[in-house]
Amino acid sequence: MTPVRLPVLPITALMGSLVSLCIGTSFAKHLFPAVGAEGTTTYRLVFAMAMLMLFWRPWRRSWTWADLPPLALYGVNLGVMNLLFYRALETIPFGLAVAIEFTGPLAVAVYTSRKPLDYLWVLLAMAGLGLILPWPGATDALNPLGMGFALAAGGCWALYIVIGQRVAGRYGALATPMGMLFAALVVTPVGWSVAGPALFNPHLLLAGLAVALLSSAIPYTLEMYALQHLPKHTFSLLLSLEPAVGALAGWLVLSEPLSAQQLSAMGLIMLASMGSAYAMQRPARSPT
Repeated sequence: MTPVRLPVLPITALMGSLVSLCIGTSFAKHLFPAVGAEGTTTYRLVFAMAMLMLFWRPWRRSWTWADLPPLALYGVNLGVMNLLFYRALETIPFGLAVAIEFTGPLAVAVYTSRKPLDYLWVLLAMAGLGLILPWPGATDALNPLGMGFALAAGGCWALYIVIGQRVAGRYGALATPMGMLFAALVVTPVGWSVAGPALFNPHLLLAGLAVALLSSAIPYTLEMYALQHLPKHTFSLLLSLEPAVGALAGWLVLSEPLSAQQLSAMGLIMLASMGSAYAMQRPARSPT
């Protein structure tokens, strides 16, 4: 029997991406008192855009006005998604915010597959959300506004997958820096309206650069390597660990403990995401 060889380096790269992203996002939350979630989002997108622009140098390509609508739609959605997620982090723990946001890609996976088993993953995710919804008299319910922001971010993530596939097929890797450019253009006025001149504080600028590096530049680079060497379902399966990594980072960096009920909710949503990712490798059963 031929031994199964695990792709150690790609798996390590993806896990490193998750750790870097979660540490960077946890660190970003420390900037909220100074510049708000909006200002922190501005730091992340502007600095990440600059890094990606310098790396990919998209100005070497010839662009036309016809390229504007798809790239603008992609970038605006990316910017709104980041802003909504950071707004969610203002009122709910990091790990749970990530878990709730995962309902977006789960919805896309179920919609595109429509296998009978996929509805089980929907039920698991709904059960997880039910444990933390603000029911009357609930003790472990999350802030409803924060949950709303996280769910809206998940909706943007679903759109990001659909739109991203189209622009990636048309523009390749250049879609990312160009999309990030539009995202920064959309979010920067919002960040300025909240933080104002505080955005130019040298110490905060340095912290914002670190956030962009840990939350965007490093994870993007590592994920690109992992995507090139891992099957899609394996990548998605491992990506489903992000809420757990986020919860650990929130506990270590932000001192955000989770109750047993909240951990159960996060576990159900993670299980739904993992089940959906695992089902991607299985052929659809014949109805006959």
